[in-house]
Amino acid sequence: MREHRASLRRAIRQAERSGGGLDRLAARVAESRCLADLRARNLPAVEFPPELPISAHSGKLRELVREHPVLVVCGETGSGKSTQIPKICLNAGYGVHGMIGQTQPRRIAARSVAERISEELSSALGDVVGYRVRFSERVSDRNYIRVLTDGMLLAEFERDQLLERYDMLIIDEAHERSLNIDFLLGLSKRILKKRPEFRLIITSATLDSEKFSGHFDGAPAVSVSGRLYPVEVRYRPLSGDQSGLEAIPAGIGEAIAELHGESPGDTLVFLPGEREIRDAADWLGKRLKPGIEILPLYSRLTPAEQHRIFRPGQATRIILSTNVAETSLTVPGVRYVIDSGLARISRYSPARKLQRLPVEKISRASADQRAGRCGRVASGI
Repeated sequence: MREHRASLRRAIRQAERSGGGLDRLAARVAESRCLADLRARNLPAVEFPPELPISAHSGKLRELVREHPVLVVCGETGSGKSTQIPKICLNAGYGVHGMIGQTQPRRIAARSVAERISEELSSALGDVVGYRVRFSERVSDRNYIRVLTDGMLLAEFERDQLLERYDMLIIDEAHERSLNIDFLLGLSKRILKKRPEFRLIITSATLDSEKFSGHFDGAPAVSVSGRLYPVEVRYRPLSGDQSGLEAIPAGIGEAIAELHGESPGDTLVFLPGEREIRDAADWLGKRLKPGIEILPLYSRLTPAEQHRIFRPGQATRIILSTNVAETSLTVPGVRYVIDSGLARISRYSPARKLQRLPVEKISRASADQRAGRCGRVASGI
């Protein structure tokens, strides 16, 4: 097992200095080999859903992973890259001597991706597939795949700078280019120089694969189309007497009235932050007709509170979310998306030496990601 190599190297050096302990060292090596053999025999069977576009590329991606230390995958919304690439790597023989690690920028995405992969591998969460996020984890020594937030993986770097526990690393949603993701890209390049067998896959939902490929010395890049049902886009400018964040709740109410007048369905609303979500929930709660459920979604909620969005009920739902629902999530029942076009973006001010969260207009790529939340399983608006 790769995670045992560091301790075995120390034991070898100690045995060389002392001239003894070789029997214990040989026993530890044999134990590590037996564990690797056991994991190889218990590899789960892998199948790929034919309806996902990336499944048609599974053979090509499997060979590229084996042949190249770095691979860049540009997968559009709905391509299935977050859930299927770890399975492709497992099918390629990785995950036996070390785990397949996958990072997600957000906690709710890490947990939901791990749950989906576990379900597809017919395994209980925490067994074949584990996840680790801040304040919550389901992991075990039996994990072949482990999904974790980028911050949690950076914490592991402090204890293991070569990530000996991992066969390979998948950095998902790399187009977000947060400080954590940039750190991971830089640290991974250092690992590749010292561990030639290590594999790195970078996935992005936008067409910026050339940047990532160039950073890793011309790594091969593969583009995968998305699986989106038709999504109609309607633009609603603020009326003359509406301005600023205060106008958002009324604008949401008007849009909901228009959409619900056409046909029923759940609505996902993107708002800049927690305060705007509370304001919108209060405003809508006083004006919407009874029987409509309003659900908030932001990072400070507990996992149980966040998971309510994945349990559709009898009532029509309006989910008020920050950008935590922007990527790697398929919320069941969502037919409509209302996008404020705003987000709170973490910015560092060198002059003040402070981290700020100003409200800014989102990029076109983010707008496309948000629109794609309602085109996953049916057409939407």
